[in-house]
Amino acid sequence: MRNEIYPCLWFDGQAQEAAQFYCSIFKNSQITSDNQMVVNFELDGKKFMGLNGGPNFKFNEAVSFVVNCETQEEIDHYWDALIADGGQESNCGWLKDKFGVSWQIVPTLLSKLLSDPSRAQKVMEAFMKMKKFDIKALENA
Repeated sequence: MRNEIYPCLWFDGQAQEAAQFYCSIFKNSQITSDNQMVVNFELDGKKFMGLNGGPNFKFNEAVSFVVNCETQEEIDHYWDALIADGGQESNCGWLKDKFGVSWQIVPTLLSKLLSDPSRAQKVMEAFMKMKKFDIKALENA
């Protein structure tokens, strides 16, 4: 038997709605089981569990999901979809969706730009002023 590690997200009665929302945003996604208390789903082939656990716990930025994006179109897609209907933008590629789950929508190019000693400082100064990442602006920094 293989040990499998995956997140369990605690919702206050919104697990099914959240799973449907996330599956509508990410490619290759599906709900794999649902018994009203627990909904299992996959986002781009990665397993998640949503639990209707009640109002005892709330999401916060201590845990976030990172979405690496190759293109500005991908960044725009995930950013716009995840902040829709009540999500909140934050700084440096961070946002909260309408359920309060934190996400980081990050260009894969960022780590390469930050590893270049001649550009790292200017790139960091540029992205510290951004909410949603702008790949062109990062490349031009």
